[in-house]
Amino acid sequence: MNYIELSITFNQIDPWRDIMVSNLAEKGFESFVETKTGLQSYIVETDFSEDMINEYSSLEAIAEMSFKTILDENWNAEWEKNFDPVFVEDKLAIVAPFHKGEFTQGLVITIQPQMSFGTGHHQTTWLASKRLFDLDLKGKRVLDMGTGTGILAVLAEKLGAESIYGPDIDEWSYRNAQENVTLNSCNNITIAHGDHTILKGRTFDLIIANINKNILITHFEHYAAALVNNGILLISGFFETDKNDLVEHAGKFGFVFERIDTKDEWALVQLTLKK
Repeated sequence: MNYIELSITFNQIDPWRDIMVSNLAEKGFESFVETKTGLQSYIVETDFSEDMINEYSSLEAIAEMSFKTILDENWNAEWEKNFDPVFVEDKLAIVAPFHKGEFTQGLVITIQPQMSFGTGHHQTTWLASKRLFDLDLKGKRVLDMGTGTGILAVLAEKLGAESIYGPDIDEWSYRNAQENVTLNSCNNITIAHGDHTILKGRTFDLIIANINKNILITHFEHYAAALVNNGILLISGFFETDKNDLVEHAGKFGFVFERIDTKDEWALVQLTLKK
């Protein structure tokens, strides 16, 4: 089937990007990709009409809005044409099944490219991947919240984690993550379909949450309940300018700021829980 890609550029990203994700999801849009200036949203062409987005054209928060058709017959071809391998220094190569050749990086992870988040091309996934190499994951219980394609869960297992739990609220991402876990011959990863409520009763040594600012703020309470004392929380999916707000909110639940890593204005923050 064909898809419609709706691209929105905002004059004011917060809180409008999250508002638009919520509104568009109610209208049937299935997948969302956050960009530096806005949002890309996808819906099956037969479910789309221009009338359903006309109400947003007059919003002052939106600078530009456009849409185009992505033909089903060209979708995989476009992915293959534009999906280059991703290299995290000399540590990791993230490749697709159609990439051929030898890779000299220490680890190679294969991801079937789909519309889920987490192919490694985004700066925040790159930052999270790089940071995991600097942590001792051997024997650790890891939560990869909002797992997307499952790439960070796969990497955690490759780095020695004892068990990894990877929930996602999006059924499409849930299925894609399961596919990628199998593709990489992983045995210690459980992919789940659901939100933070399915964390109840589970305990982790490390939590990775590459989501977005507003969801992170609402989740800190649940991460604190699920993380062991002195456990590590890695948060990403936001810009460097959002760091202070996030650290302040996290502090209300016992999280202490440890470090920040940045790439092209995107950020990853490491926090430690002090109960």
